[in-house]
Amino acid sequence: MKYRFASTASAIALAGSLFCDAAQGADLIKVLLLDGQNNHNWKATTPVLVEALKSSKQFEVVVSTSPPNNGSKEDWDQWRPAFSKADVVLSNYNGKDWPQEVQKSFIDYVKSGGGLVIVHAADNSFGKWKEYNQMIGVGGWGGRKVGRDGPWVHVVDGKVVRDSESKVNGGAHGPRNPFLVEHIDTKHPITKGLPEKWLHQKDELYCRLCGPAENMEVQGTAPSPMTKRNEPMLMTIAYGDGRVFHTPMGHDVEAMRCRGFFTIIQRGTEWAATGEVKRTAKVPSDFPTADKISVVPAP
Repeated sequence: MKYRFASTASAIALAGSLFCDAAQGADLIKVLLLDGQNNHNWKATTPVLVEALKSSKQFEVVVSTSPPNNGSKEDWDQWRPAFSKADVVLSNYNGKDWPQEVQKSFIDYVKSGGGLVIVHAADNSFGKWKEYNQMIGVGGWGGRKVGRDGPWVHVVDGKVVRDSESKVNGGAHGPRNPFLVEHIDTKHPITKGLPEKWLHQKDELYCRLCGPAENMEVQGTAPSPMTKRNEPMLMTIAYGDGRVFHTPMGHDVEAMRCRGFFTIIQRGTEWAATGEVKRTAKVPSDFPTADKISVVPAP
């Protein structure tokens, strides 16, 4: 089983138990971050996700790296992420289907009250896995089609639209550019107290995401030049007793090194783990404005 304990600067091999049992880590939110395959550079983005969380001093992060796509059966048989030891799972994974035992363990974990955070291409994964699509609400690519696999969810005039009539492939994006994020739900713990509009660092703006969209609420959107619709950028989903936070932002290191993204990941992860946002509620002084991005310097 391959685990890495991740510091803000790098991922270091973990020896011993999955999460630290030391007193100083007892009150930290325990995050299990999954990576190992992605059509994006997960080796570069995982350390930034870890930094985003650990810089708040509220999270302990362990990284579980899957075998590669061509990994041996023995390697896959040994990869068993310890979901039950985590308060919340953050997925930076987009790749081969997990073994049935891992899928079942994951479903049981979230359904019984575990937290889940989905970042960017993690919503491209597992297009045919019913329970996963229910967890993430909507996704793109992976063979998904609007209508057949669920509605294309977007926002028009502040109202959520579920379009099942447009027979198009699920998932698209244009060139990477900065874009304006607008919180249409300013009372949710994740968005409460933050500026209603803020300019996100250069990123891919996902559009035409589709899926079951059950028990899903949209907290924030961005206007897509492709669809001329406001596409969901911040979503929360209830799955059984579990809480899921989903953001399609975060294509690469440049996109992630945005103060808005750091803040949203911290708040979304805390909410998924606890149902509240208290530890990470303080609004950073350098939070982006509606007309100015805010880049987080590399450590």
